[in-house]
Amino acid sequence: MNIPFLGNWRKRRGPAGGVAVFSDSESDREGVAELLSECELLRSQAHQAGVELDDSAASLEALDQLVPRWRDDEESLPWLGNDAGLYLGTVIVRTVPGAVWDIWPGGQPVVRLASGREFDVVSVGHEWAASGAPELSQLYAEVAEA
Repeated sequence: MNIPFLGNWRKRRGPAGGVAVFSDSESDREGVAELLSECELLRSQAHQAGVELDDSAASLEALDQLVPRWRDDEESLPWLGNDAGLYLGTVIVRTVPGAVWDIWPGGQPVVRLASGREFDVVSVGHEWAASGAPELSQLYAEVAEA
């Protein structure tokens, strides 16, 4: 998604600290899920590295194996962290029965399992982008077992 004014806004506001989503109704759930699954920066970086992000657990394993060249780019690191968390959430929602996106007050997207347990996947994505831990595939495995 190329939004021309966003580049100038980012320069004034600084790097991304997270993602906020607001929805007026339950009928927006599908649209929100589609929007959160875009992860354009992560998909682009993965594609350049020869990794196909097909919303599967195997693609999370492939992401964990990438050489983290993005850590040298302080400007894109937070945005990549957002995308990594949203991609992890997308894989969970699409493959774990009963998992859905939920929005905390303030707009923070989280994944809620059928058990009611919630995961702040965006925070996990930021940790992964910055340090490589926890591994996305490891967290997915823990969530899928729950």
